[in-house]
Amino acid sequence: MQGKVCLVTGATSGLGRATAAALAARGAEVVLLGRNESRCRAVSAAIATETGAVAPSILVCDLASLADIARVADAYTASGRRLDVLVNNAGVVNRQRRETVDGFEETFAVNHLGYFALALRLLPVLRASAPARIVNVASHAHRFAPLDLDDLQHERQYAAMRVYGRSKLANLYFTFELARRLEGSGVTVNAVHPGAVATGLGMNNEGALVRVVGMISRLFFRAPEDAAATSIHAATAPELAAQTGLYLANSKPCEPHRRARDRTVATRLWEVSERLVGIGMDDDGVVRVVSR
Repeated sequence: MQGKVCLVTGATSGLGRATAAALAARGAEVVLLGRNESRCRAVSAAIATETGAVAPSILVCDLASLADIARVADAYTASGRRLDVLVNNAGVVNRQRRETVDGFEETFAVNHLGYFALALRLLPVLRASAPARIVNVASHAHRFAPLDLDDLQHERQYAAMRVYGRSKLANLYFTFELARRLEGSGVTVNAVHPGAVATGLGMNNEGALVRVVGMISRLFFRAPEDAAATSIHAATAPELAAQTGLYLANSKPCEPHRRARDRTVATRLWEVSERLVGIGMDDDGVVRVVSR
């Protein structure tokens, strides 16, 4: 990975931190994207100490804010820096419904719209750096429930794990549709299932019972360093250089739930997502502004 630049979102803890550290250890120039500047700086220094690699650079960005995503992506593009790998890893799960500054339900906004907006805004840089890769961290939780295109904001009914599962299903629709649109461009797009990971996901929710259950369940989950293996494989494996539109688990292709292959739903979700984030992409790969 010498000479390769890899950007990892949600990189200050858990799976994202482990992924960033492993990429740095392989010689990549790593960019950490996180919400908290002090945590980003601390993790950057720690990774440098642990791996002996150059300290990763940082990008401070709240993926729950479309304005923040645009700001960071525009600044990265203007820097002239190449981008060989984008790992969309950041995610949230909330016990109760919350809205972002843009008025979107937060799980859907961060887990899907954040992936969508950041990838499309950085796509010109990725294409200029080709061969390049986009890795979307999804989950077998996508099997929990079908996507309700008439209630993407979960205003009618909210159940935490069903909402989380639908956001992971949206990750797969996005992965397969983007891979189709970028076919032959030199930019591959694959999704991964890391397994049940002992991270802080969901630990920000209120309630002692929620926190206790989360802490106990973490004892039986995979360590982030083990779970990151599939993300790292998708980002680095030579045999995947030209493979796109895959769903990987345990570093091997696997078949998602059949509903994830529904092109009609994928296309409709894409069109809605374009309107929500204000940016889209033609079938020929040209990124464009979309009226919201």
